[in-house]
Amino acid sequence: MATQTEQAASPPRASGWRGLFLRLHFYAGVLVGPFVLIAALTGVLYAATPQMESWIYSDQLQAPVGLKQASLADQVKAAQAANPGGELAAVRPGAEPGDTTRVLFNEEGLGESERRAIFVDLATAQVRGDLVAYGTSGALPFRTVLDQLHRNLLLGEPGRLYSELAASWLWVVALGGLVLWVSRRRARRTEKAEKAAKTESARGKSVRRHGTVGLWVLLGAVFLSATGLTWSAYAGENVSALRESLGWATPALKVTGSGEHAGHTGHAGHGDAPAAPAPARPESVDAVLASARAAGIDAASVEIGLPAKPGAPWQVTEVERSWPTQVDAVAVDGTTGQILGEVRFADYPLMAKLARWGIDAHMGVLFGWPNQLALLLLGAGLVTLVVLGYRMWWRRRPTRATGLTFGRPIPRGQWRKAPPALVAGLVLLAAAIGWFVPLFGISLLVFLVVDLLLGLKSRAKADSADVTV
Repeated sequence: MATQTEQAASPPRASGWRGLFLRLHFYAGVLVGPFVLIAALTGVLYAATPQMESWIYSDQLQAPVGLKQASLADQVKAAQAANPGGELAAVRPGAEPGDTTRVLFNEEGLGESERRAIFVDLATAQVRGDLVAYGTSGALPFRTVLDQLHRNLLLGEPGRLYSELAASWLWVVALGGLVLWVSRRRARRTEKAEKAAKTESARGKSVRRHGTVGLWVLLGAVFLSATGLTWSAYAGENVSALRESLGWATPALKVTGSGEHAGHTGHAGHGDAPAAPAPARPESVDAVLASARAAGIDAASVEIGLPAKPGAPWQVTEVERSWPTQVDAVAVDGTTGQILGEVRFADYPLMAKLARWGIDAHMGVLFGWPNQLALLLLGAGLVTLVVLGYRMWWRRRPTRATGLTFGRPIPRGQWRKAPPALVAGLVLLAAAIGWFVPLFGISLLVFLVVDLLLGLKSRAKADSADVTV
């Protein structure tokens, strides 16, 4: 009867396609696991940031409810007085009594997608604070740090490779694990396997728990992988190009008219030089918002964007990311209040809607706290999977008795046992996916090259031993 040490030293047996999937799942899990672990931990932290942000910045975000409300124009004037050197960019009125209005400025020295936010009391038009806001979500410094930690480990653009690598492999590991779980369930149906299960080793219990947790988080893992790739550096470009070519891109706001001066080329049409358009007047912000509201912009949270240049229209956009999604936008002539263009979420292509919902669900804002709770549980599940995976590997770690050098992987040559049609199909599929998801293709090639070199080294060592004997 073999001892426990001898059993640990013997390589696991697998035949056909299952051995191929085991080997892929093993190497992918061991080598990509750290990236998935970091992404899961930082994602869990980010999912909890809305409540923490409201508490940390309560002085800036909240103000006493007053009997009256100051005009937006007065609130903008107060913000401009507090930040005279900034270029006024947009206004986000308080969504409800007790909220503050954000007046946003462009400034030199701020990072990409960052703007200076001056918080103004709705009732008194007094300035409540000054912070840097990031992106369309308007994330404040604490949430921005966690967002960047999740996105790029605070390393800037090069750091995005880690999160894209995790997203590129997460779905592969998840689906491969499903295949192995199904095959293992079938094997356990035999009476012999059932008897063995009653006396399974500690590692066997870890395998079973690993498979059970993986099954529970499977759909969530594939979802996070797919949505994460949509805004990744390299695969994201391919996703955008594909959507554009198929007509699935998010519609852009287009101006169909040019306001009250449309068609005028000079005084009375006598060819005089056209008058230079006047710059936008911040005093018009109340009238612009009223025109947008009359045009159907009814979300509580909106952003009023000032014209990009003199003569251009204002843009009023809904920024309500919770269900039901409200992201309609209209272009408004600041002088006449005329609606010059509009884009409605109801008119988005289905894939554009799915992309919007997917990203918002990934960020934990689509369904409020249930969405956040689901992400917390999913992140905890992914962390558990990685920990259990490394625990299984640790039980096969190098010891004096086994003399192993890297755990106990499935032996090489599994592709020879698999059906040729399956191998050919997997090669073609991997090549196509590797082209569309570049980091997956590059890292897979690295895995194969390293495995080939280790195989050649092992064969050369074996040949040398044979010659010596």
